[in-house]
Formats: sequence, C-alpha cells, structure tokens
Amino acid sequence: MKPTIALFLYDPKCSVQSGNGVIHALQDHYNFKIFSINPLEDNFFDDVDIIAVPGGFGDASTFDRAFKHTKHRVQKFVADGGKYLGICMGAYWAGKHYFNILDSVDAVQYLSRPGTDTRRPHAKNIATEWYGGHYQDMFFYDGPTFVGPGNYRTIATYATTGLPMAIQQGNIALIGCHPESEQFWYDNYSWMKGKYHNGQHHEILKDFVEELIINT
Repeated sequence: MKPTIALFLYDPKCSVQSGNGVIHALQDHYNFKIFSINPLEDNFFDDVDIIAVPGGFGDASTFDRAFKHTKHRVQKFVADGGKYLGICMGAYWAGKHYFNILDSVDAVQYLSRPGTDTRRPHAKNIATEWYGGHYQDMFFYDGPTFVGPGNYRTIATYATTGLPMAIQQGNIALIGCHPESEQFWYDNYSWMKGKYHNGQHHEILKDFVEELIINT
C-alpha cells in the first residue's frame, strides 16, 4: 500500500505548477488527495500520512485566508504525529507566524541573511549541497533558510554560505528550493534555458520524502 499525501493547492499562493511538480516527482511511490481553502470532511486526514504544502506566492494575510477552515486541523494532524512537507512557501508557513509547528526554529527569507549569494528574489539556479557532499544547482525563487537554537537535522545547505536549505525536525521536513521543478519552469526564463536537471532533482525529492517516512 502506497503512503498517501494530502496536497494543499490554492493557486497561485500554493501553486498548481509546484503541486503538479510534486505529483509528477512522487506519484510512482505515493497516492495523492487534494485539499484547498474549503472546509473538509471530519475524516479527511484519517488515511493521510503526509500533508504537503508546495511553493507559491503569499504572506500572512494570504495564509489566514488559505487556512481559515483548516489551520487547526493541520496543527492537530502534526501534533498527533502526522508528517508535514513544506516546499518554499510551504516551508515558510511552518514557521511561528503561521502554523507554528516548529520547535525553536523559524523559516526566514534567505536573501535577507548576511553574506548570501543572492539579493534578488527572481528565479535562478542556486548552488546547494545535499547529504554532506552532493552538489546540485537547484531552482530557487525567494525561498527560506532556517534559524534558531532548535534541534533539527540539516539535510542540505545553500552551498556558498552553509546556511540550512533543507531540514528535518521530527515529523516535519522543509525545503527552501524547488526540487519538484519541471522543464518548462526553466524554459520560461531566458537565463535558465539549458539548465534543467533532467529529473535528477525529482529523485532527490523522493529520497527526502522517503527519509521523512522512514525516520519518524
């Protein structure tokens, strides 16, 4: 039996583009059910292993609208041991001003940190280091890094600065970049053409989620 991922979509705040990338990367190993801003049946999460919140565009007011009916349901799911996967915006929304499900760590804007290798939020390939020595240039669009004294495992860093890019804290796994990115993402930007990862980053995402399943 495949584990089930409940994928949140609220385009463009948590975008269909990012959500489809997650599905395409993981569909061979996971079942999916979709939820959005509407109220849910009482038993909606009963057969769910992971709640996944993908990337997009949003802020505090967007979060309040998006999860008006389901914020407490998601918080309870995680508190009861359910797993949470956040990518870019979904990683930000794990933080203290939103779901507040992290312990003594917060997701903050990477490009605002001292000494970062980018100060502009537009799409780019950014150098990352995975699993202590595996380097990949990965699609980045104003993603977070993670700060605070909390106990968490750093799975990937922004390679230039060493700041955390992908972490796992208990049953919560967060990524600042976009390993779910697809060919057309790169083709949409003249400076990104020819830089597509040919599916390698989908394998990285699959391994990342598998670790979340196995190690919690």
